[in-house]
Amino acid sequence: MFPKISSVAVRQLLLYSLLLLQSYSSWATSPNSTAENFIECVSINSELSVPVVTTLFTPNTCSFTSVLGFTPTNLRFLEPSVPKPQFIFTPVHDSHVQAAVICSKKLGFHLRVRSGGHDYEGVSYVSEIETPFIVIDLINLRLVDVDIEDNSAWVQAGATLGELYYRISQKSKLHGFPAGICPSVGIGGHITGGGYGAMLRKYGLAADNVVDARIVDVNGQILDREMMGEDLFWAIRGGGGGSFGIILWWKIKLVPVPETVTFFRVGKTLEQGATKLVYRWQQVMDKLDEDLFINVLFQIANSSTNTNQRTLRISYNALFLGDANRLLKVLGNGFPELGLERKDCMEMSWVESVLYVDGYPKGTPVQSLLQAKNRFRTYFKAKSDFVTTPIPEKALEGLWSRMLKEEGPAMVWTPFGGKMSKILDSKIPYPHRKGILFMSQYLTTWTDGDKDPQRHIDWIRELYEYMTPYVSNSPRQAYVNYRDLDLGINKKNMKFNWASTDHWGIKYYNRDNFKRLVRVKSKVDPHNFFRHEQSIPPLNY
Repeated sequence: MFPKISSVAVRQLLLYSLLLLQSYSSWATSPNSTAENFIECVSINSELSVPVVTTLFTPNTCSFTSVLGFTPTNLRFLEPSVPKPQFIFTPVHDSHVQAAVICSKKLGFHLRVRSGGHDYEGVSYVSEIETPFIVIDLINLRLVDVDIEDNSAWVQAGATLGELYYRISQKSKLHGFPAGICPSVGIGGHITGGGYGAMLRKYGLAADNVVDARIVDVNGQILDREMMGEDLFWAIRGGGGGSFGIILWWKIKLVPVPETVTFFRVGKTLEQGATKLVYRWQQVMDKLDEDLFINVLFQIANSSTNTNQRTLRISYNALFLGDANRLLKVLGNGFPELGLERKDCMEMSWVESVLYVDGYPKGTPVQSLLQAKNRFRTYFKAKSDFVTTPIPEKALEGLWSRMLKEEGPAMVWTPFGGKMSKILDSKIPYPHRKGILFMSQYLTTWTDGDKDPQRHIDWIRELYEYMTPYVSNSPRQAYVNYRDLDLGINKKNMKFNWASTDHWGIKYYNRDNFKRLVRVKSKVDPHNFFRHEQSIPPLNY
């Protein structure tokens, strides 16, 4: 049964909101009829008697900038030249979200919805194609109710993955959830794109393990799975955020984890023979025991032979759902080239491994998951690919040479196989399953003082072009949670060619899944109220 919010919990949420907004100065010092009308409308339409004014910020309030910039990952979209919302609303109760939808429709506001801020192109809090707009930020909606007897949990959309992991661990050492590696990601948006993590080879995606949800639809109604129907429930689990409504809660299925898991991190530079090891990893990783996850991180480092020369350091970061002895046997049989030794292995609980996999130092208390800060706040551009056949060594060498020409490049390869190969690509909108060896994410970063940031964007586009022969094709697939507006944006009255493989919707979801998403959108939001640069369009759009 869905958890009721107690009056104590409501008071706690309100207190949290008031503490967060303690530096707030009243919008009334500079009258704003837009915000005033919204506040009045939400107050009338909310079931809960909470002072809406304390959770609304206009650009004239001293807290506006800090609230807008509190969670975003990509600092590109906080630049002064980037369009800003007319105001930010941070609801503290489900009825506030209902009222926000009703009032936005009534007053003609275009809204964007943000849960965690790990939004690569900023579409949850920036509108580059349509102004004015407002932002509904779910940061105050972060309750987690774990039911071990039912092997489930209800999680509010504004909760972070770290908060969820910690709350599960406080109820059981033998339960976990297969979601993302970064603890500061908001679960609301994470699951809407599929949501992968270090247990995907064992249990699939976060979205594969959702059993119910509560969503505010275009009419301001709160719908659970039974009320929304199976088509909409299918669409929201992997169909991307911001298209069908506002997620309030996810009901997730917990998965078993062993009392002891094992983590290791080993690395080699190019001078240490890293290229051949990378090639071998591609050949074996999807076939290894599904309890084993080894991703590969590529970063610039100083050469071990010449400190004035740059090289690539290639790190293998692993989580194994079992003890070190069994891990060594698995790798000894399937990937002995890695040369893993017992001294490289660290045994720990599953919740402790969450911190290690994300790069926290040894000894970090698990309570840190409750205050997990975004550890990757910078200026960046990213792209993604899915690889179906091993990239040849010669092509890898070309990739290395291109990375070494850039100042702050990085690349992450995430292994598939295991459970991911056993789930039909039509089960949810996320289609990248059987036949995928690994996903590749490319990034380039730069600092605030960079005088020519465009050169970094040009570099990653050139790298992406170089990789064309070595990745999936027809379509060239991409991961929607690594949203990339280079793939295209919605244009009104543009006739869509369903025979094309170049459309972003085909790349993210494949043709059949995208067609189904469009049909669902046309049914539940035919006038395209919930929209952004790459939201699912209705048929008549």
